[in-house]
Amino acid sequence: MSLRKVNISILVVAVVIFLLVLHHNFLGLSDFLKRELTDANPLGLQPIDFIPAAPQRLADETNDKEISVVIAASDERLGGAIAAMNSIYRNTRSNVVFHIVALNDTVDHLRLWLSNSALKNLRYRILDFDPRVLEGKIEVDPQKTDTLKPLTFARFYLPSLVPHAEKAIYVDDDVIVQDDILELYNTPLKPGHAAAFSDDCDSITNKVAVRGAGNQYNYIGFLDYKKETIRKLAMKANTCSFNPGVIVANLTEWKLQNITKQLEKWMALNVVEQLYSRTLAGSITTPPLLIVFYKQHSSIDPLWNVRHLGSTAGKRYSPQFVKAAKLLHWNGHFKPWGRTASYAEVWEKWYVPDPTGKFSLIRRHSEAYEAK
Repeated sequence: MSLRKVNISILVVAVVIFLLVLHHNFLGLSDFLKRELTDANPLGLQPIDFIPAAPQRLADETNDKEISVVIAASDERLGGAIAAMNSIYRNTRSNVVFHIVALNDTVDHLRLWLSNSALKNLRYRILDFDPRVLEGKIEVDPQKTDTLKPLTFARFYLPSLVPHAEKAIYVDDDVIVQDDILELYNTPLKPGHAAAFSDDCDSITNKVAVRGAGNQYNYIGFLDYKKETIRKLAMKANTCSFNPGVIVANLTEWKLQNITKQLEKWMALNVVEQLYSRTLAGSITTPPLLIVFYKQHSSIDPLWNVRHLGSTAGKRYSPQFVKAAKLLHWNGHFKPWGRTASYAEVWEKWYVPDPTGKFSLIRRHSEAYEAK
């Protein structure tokens, strides 16, 4: 009997050892498959740079939810995008990933700049924007330089740029962020709203007169109400407009409502019918957004888009207010990388010098840049 018990014990031990080895091998295979699935890129996106490892300073954070921030980076304004990203990165402990939209001829310059030690921990993807998507949707007008800048329209294609995200932030390249971008990301959107903007009639910007023809605070300043197509929409001409330089987007709703297709529709109609105001003071990206989001958008805290800093060379806000602002926006002709912009010293705090020296030469001519 004792011999039989010994044999049974040996058999049991052998079975346990076999099961442990089998379990270990199975886990190894599972991990391998997970790595393969994670590394796969089923969408086959255009040239992508991605730094997958989060900086060490995020290691102790319990909230590792990825915050997608989209920004366009044209070569002649690349320093602006660099400063904007640096200000966002330095003022948050959140897991931010930048989706940098660029044209093919800018990618090498951008990569070299991002390799700077001050920016080496940025998590980013570089996306090559194909201008051919705009064919038949914009009419090139030498008098309006943003018609010659395809990246101006990148914000219309957010779900394509960030295909796996449910929510994303878009910011212009002429902004500086002075607070945690997580607060902006957490902006509540009402049910059924695909985006949130900062209204032009808010208590802050309404006090600032903007030079330029037309009324930039309401719809009649952007759309030609003499056109029957516009009148049929029954949109009140005195409706408060909004600024599209900072957008918090619900990408799920954006896709469900086919927002991109709607925007493209109105862009194409404008080419045929000239629906935008002839005295348009702002960017040509604004009118189609105003139509599509008429009374169907949520609001951003005004302190998250303190704008008109580029409207004149003079200072429109007190130093105390500028310090309290959460996001500063130099929309207008006078950019902070120029010699005459107000509070340029605030922008320069976040600027990282161009290793190629190209951008420093362009700074001298920035006064001629068009408003956004």
